[in-house]
Amino acid sequence: MSAVMDEAAGSPAVSRRIAPQRASLRPWLLLMPLLVFLAAFFLVPLAQVAMMSVTEPEFGFGHYASIATDGFYLRVLADTFATALLVATCCLVLGFPLAYAMAAASPNMAAAMMIVVTMSFWTSFLVRTYAWMVLLGRSGPIAALLDWIGLPHGELLFTRFSSTIAMTHILLPYMVVSLYAVLRKIEPSLLRSAASLGASPTSVLRHVVLPLAAPGVVNGLTLVFVLCLGFYVTPILLGSPREQMVAGVIGQQIEEFLNFGEASALAVVLLASTLIVLGLYHRRFGLDKLWG
Repeated sequence: MSAVMDEAAGSPAVSRRIAPQRASLRPWLLLMPLLVFLAAFFLVPLAQVAMMSVTEPEFGFGHYASIATDGFYLRVLADTFATALLVATCCLVLGFPLAYAMAAASPNMAAAMMIVVTMSFWTSFLVRTYAWMVLLGRSGPIAALLDWIGLPHGELLFTRFSSTIAMTHILLPYMVVSLYAVLRKIEPSLLRSAASLGASPTSVLRHVVLPLAAPGVVNGLTLVFVLCLGFYVTPILLGSPREQMVAGVIGQQIEEFLNFGEASALAVVLLASTLIVLGLYHRRFGLDKLWG
């Protein structure tokens, strides 16, 4: 009897049925280490934060009610979104000309420009933030240049201006990469055809380049906006204490007041806001388009 079963198991028909099953399990086996890592170091801590937001110091949704009704928290949320939108807009204004020049350049020149743009990734956020503290300080080169020119200026450091310019510098490469990925796909023949039909360079940019680059603009704005929402180090070191962002308030609640429940609720609200932004983007464009 066992011999018959062994012979049946070894038959070609059974082997053909077993082979697809093994092939279908192979991707999951390859993903298993990543899934375990994400579950242990991301999902479990996230669940603990969500649990603390309704259990510290006692069970209830009082922290969320406080966030929804307290003027301080509402102002912090408004400042966070306003700063993220301002940084995203600055990155777009500065990044589009650079990305357009890279797309119009030769392959070797474009590669060299891309290396210069992404070189900032080789330096940590903290080092770049301290560099801006030196540049914008009272005895820094920018203040000295303004004094030499004779332009009046107030305190450059510890203001929204200083934190905005530093975050724009840090996040600008993300915008440039998003725009360059779309602009390099525009056929040069389209631009030449528009010019041969009498369109001015401004008209070509407005009616040909910008509509074709719209996906890259949306991608860059979404990416920079979402990343800026969670910034902590740069606004803390460079920003104004009167215009805090959500991440800084979360750190303050934990470090100074040991208010883990309030901090956890703020973290959940920040995460929910980020997911809403990404959800709207996914509904319209799809998250697979976010990186070009």
